[in-house]
Amino acid sequence: MDLTEAGQVVVLGDGVRRLLAPNPSAFTGPGTNTYLLGDGRAMAVIDPGPDVATHLDAILSAIGPGQVSHILVTHPHSDHSALTPALAAATGAQVYGFGPAGSGRSAQMRRLAAFAEIGGGEGSDATFSPDICLSHGDIITGDGWQLETLHCPGHMSEHLCFAMQNLLFSGDHVMGWSTSLVSPPDGDMAAYMATLEHLARRKWARFLPGHGAVIDDPATRLAELAAHRRRREAAILAALRSEPLTLAEITARVYADVAPALRPAAARNAFAHLVDLVEKGQVMAAPDLTPAATFGAQ
Repeated sequence: MDLTEAGQVVVLGDGVRRLLAPNPSAFTGPGTNTYLLGDGRAMAVIDPGPDVATHLDAILSAIGPGQVSHILVTHPHSDHSALTPALAAATGAQVYGFGPAGSGRSAQMRRLAAFAEIGGGEGSDATFSPDICLSHGDIITGDGWQLETLHCPGHMSEHLCFAMQNLLFSGDHVMGWSTSLVSPPDGDMAAYMATLEHLARRKWARFLPGHGAVIDDPATRLAELAAHRRRREAAILAALRSEPLTLAEITARVYADVAPALRPAAARNAFAHLVDLVEKGQVMAAPDLTPAATFGAQ
């Protein structure tokens, strides 16, 4: 492991430093990783993290006499974006992101969001509003660094990754310590799988994730995550071929290996698979496509 105590600066090379926020949990691992790029007059901060005063102090201390010009947010979940207003006020930097929470949803996810009982929205930062909205392929340049913006929906529809040549700041889309939560309508399993495939077409040296340690073999990790999701999908289809089931029944059968504390998150992942399978015509949901439906094989 290459992680250290919260607030301590870790030099990762290529002009990149990392600070760990003090927000460990079952869903954030050791905490949120905040990355600093450059050490001059146009530095960047990627994912300021949760709204914790001691973390703001640690970031400002690490910046030192340098000047921050860019605050980049991979996605508007509070553990990544909530500290953004305070950091922007302290540094005068502009905030870059895809857009507010919910702004990147597909047509299918917008339809799902119309159902009050759809659930989802775990950890969304409803106050996040970037100064500059980024699109796939945008190039961002500062003092000694340049980033390519990659729109990587799946974990969240607004999720961005940032490429520095063959180094990728992968946010919550690809982590080494855990799989990602995909919870509709913000999470989209079809988009998640497509983005894994898109990333796998490029040759990467390292991934720097939003939580956990550096990923030194990105190709293997991408393959592992895709295979894991395909196994879950196959297990759901196998269960439904025997009889119609509720989401709770599917979760109990397919995610029996998951710790009880994580079963609610597992149910959201299962629902994301079911939404995708309904869209592909392999599963039907009655009476409506919501977590309360009864699901059966087509």
